[in-house]
Amino acid sequence: MLTQTTTRVLEPSELDAALAILESEPVENAFVTSRVQVAGLDPWRLGGEMWGWYADGRLRSLCYSGANLVPICATPEAVCGFADRARRTGRRCSSIVGPAEPTTQLWRLLEPSWGPAREIRAHQPLMVTEQVPAAVAPDPFVRRIRKAELDVIMPACVAMFTEEVGVSPLAGDGGLLYQARVAELVGAGRSFARIEDGRVIFKAEIGAATTRACQIQGVWVDPEFRGRGLSEAGMAAVVRYALADVAPVVSLYVNDYNTPARAAYRRVGFREVGAFMSVLF
Repeated sequence: MLTQTTTRVLEPSELDAALAILESEPVENAFVTSRVQVAGLDPWRLGGEMWGWYADGRLRSLCYSGANLVPICATPEAVCGFADRARRTGRRCSSIVGPAEPTTQLWRLLEPSWGPAREIRAHQPLMVTEQVPAAVAPDPFVRRIRKAELDVIMPACVAMFTEEVGVSPLAGDGGLLYQARVAELVGAGRSFARIEDGRVIFKAEIGAATTRACQIQGVWVDPEFRGRGLSEAGMAAVVRYALADVAPVVSLYVNDYNTPARAAYRRVGFREVGAFMSVLF
């Protein structure tokens, strides 16, 4: 018996069905779930389209298509459908990112028409913790950033982004969108830093947050202060805030070649539970 399949943009009325899929993998899908819970499925508010892959009329898999292209709970058949749609619409994203297996397949199908990529990070361990670390004392000087301190935290955010991604977030629109995102996190109380004499020494953000899981991003230590254990104590402080105020599971993903960071996260209590992949354009 043949299965009828189709791929299309989800309607706002399909929000419950989309959330059911997103919430089936609360850690892997935290980034997209947090956006959908706030913005729904309206492309203007969401900042992109949500594609759905249907089999016999039932929604089975998703793919977020915005600044990032993100396969979500995507079966191999669904990835093929999403790749076909992505080829037809053309590349509008700056990256493809998601769980390693479907993202690898998606890139394999898109590379002939979308390649070459600027960089491929094929294995980025996904790490989680549910406990405040016992072996590392939280840095008492790490605190939430206040709205009036946006100008203080912004240079550190730009430095982190440029170092991590390889391009400046100020390119293109002069950094308006990036500054708006940083301001959003500060306003939500999800930006943290240690500041000494007006200088950011350590910083990190809770970039995505749902009631079931949250994701730390943008971890950065001023190069002059690296190697002193500030990242471990700083992360311990952010984990404490996250578990107390945001969600019962704290996650992050890290480049596999960043051995010092992976070791630091393990000392803070994170363990590897999967892997992401990123394709950067």
